[in-house]
Amino acid sequence: MNILFLGYKNCKLFNFLNSLYDVTHTEEKINIDDCEDFDWVISFGYRHILKKDFISRFQRKIINLHISYLPYNRGCDPNIWSFVEDTPKGVTIHLMDEGIDTGDILLQKIVQFSESENTLSSTYQRLVEEIQDLFIENNEALLYNEIKPTPQSGESSYHFAKDLDKIKHLLVDSWETKTSELCLKEQI
Repeated sequence: MNILFLGYKNCKLFNFLNSLYDVTHTEEKINIDDCEDFDWVISFGYRHILKKDFISRFQRKIINLHISYLPYNRGCDPNIWSFVEDTPKGVTIHLMDEGIDTGDILLQKIVQFSESENTLSSTYQRLVEEIQDLFIENNEALLYNEIKPTPQSGESSYHFAKDLDKIKHLLVDSWETKTSELCLKEQI
């Protein structure tokens, strides 16, 4: 199986996939003309928007790993917004479409944090671990189309990178800010 892996290279998921499959990696902005024929495209921490022609070419063969419980907190900084807006915390593996984090859901998991996981940094690290483990545990089902995609539905939210400016005053200790200090919607 030939996989294009977009995003983080120094992660457990990349190492796992690379041990089993033929994996090509990039963090750079991708151009469809530079692509070979891949069986799957996996996006994890990729910071660029994929163009319509790329998505069309690999339709229903692009999997995105997002550290939120979709449809909540689409877009940027989902971990922060899940605390600020007091929405469910979790991870989602979904098919990529032309929207931002709007594709059909393949797998999801609600994540409960322990008392020691009480900062933005510790909760982020836990979500990153959880989503990689979820993919690894289900890799064959994901890559052999054994999971029926489910359309997203219900209440949703979306955040741009610039939205973080509205709440920077809440991040008193940067990434070490206690999550309990962020559940303050009225302060936005």
